Amino acid sequence: MLSVILPAYNEQDNVAVAASEISRLLSSHGIDYELIFVNDGSTDRTWLRLTQLAASDKKIKAISLSRNFGKESAIFAGLENARGDALVVMDSDLQHPPEVIIEMYRLWQQNDVDIVETKKRTRGNEGRAYKLFAKLFYKIIDRVSGLEISDTSDFKLIGRRAADALLRMPERLTFFRAMSSWVGFKTECVYFDVAERKSGKSKFSFRSLFKYAFTSITSFTSAPMQLVTMAGVITFIIAIIFGINTLYNTFTGNSAEGFPTVILLQLITSAIIMFSLGIIGYYLSKIYEEIKQRPRYIISEKRNFDNEDKE
Repeated sequence: MLSVILPAYNEQDNVAVAASEISRLLSSHGIDYELIFVNDGSTDRTWLRLTQLAASDKKIKAISLSRNFGKESAIFAGLENARGDALVVMDSDLQHPPEVIIEMYRLWQQNDVDIVETKKRTRGNEGRAYKLFAKLFYKIIDRVSGLEISDTSDFKLIGRRAADALLRMPERLTFFRAMSSWVGFKTECVYFDVAERKSGKSKFSFRSLFKYAFTSITSFTSAPMQLVTMAGVITFIIAIIFGINTLYNTFTGNSAEGFPTVILLQLITSAIIMFSLGIIGYYLSKIYEEIKQRPRYIISEKRNFDNEDKE
């Protein structure tokens, strides 16, 4: 059986269309399936639409989180409640083309692979700044993590063995795209063109994307901490150069008033110290969040599950 997991945040106009198109497609190819929509604390009528869909079709299952926990948590809520032998994660706005599911499913079924990644052939109508930011983000994460996730997305198929390995990872601060690559196993790749949203606008602003990128990098690698060490080395080298220059001028009698130099050095070192403290403080805050061992999400309601009563 194939489980299709669709996180949804304020997608009241898209969930019914997504359910209809995906159900029709999978049924026409004779694939046994379940659709699992995860309502990530939507403030519109998304949950009402999902309860109506679940009431009309037992293959459509719905989970409602108690508040907005974020897309990463919604993905893991779907993964942990899916029963399929293969699991597909995709957006509920249908920017991930449903027909690619069939291609991924056949690859998994016929080629004995555990994970089928997708890579974006084209990025749709994304702005130039967004594309440059995405390219920079992937370049950084590839370099610091040792993985190759450039142009990949959360749209992927994961076999049950790989999914179970992923769900055994205990961290609360998750980065699904990288974690699903980190677990390894045999992987294939397919390409797709980002489609137009069926309705509404993207919920990600540039600010939220920047926050998501920084959180993803820090949750998956300690590379930013190495910047602190690098900054210290650079400052040490500069200090040696200025120290040698000062001693030379003193012994040769050419020393002059060094007020601008002192101020410049103080500004440089102060900036590096504050920057370093900021990075260290951020990691300490993430450690604090992890050691509290709070759940990744809280479910308030379920539909069409065996235990669909309120949690």
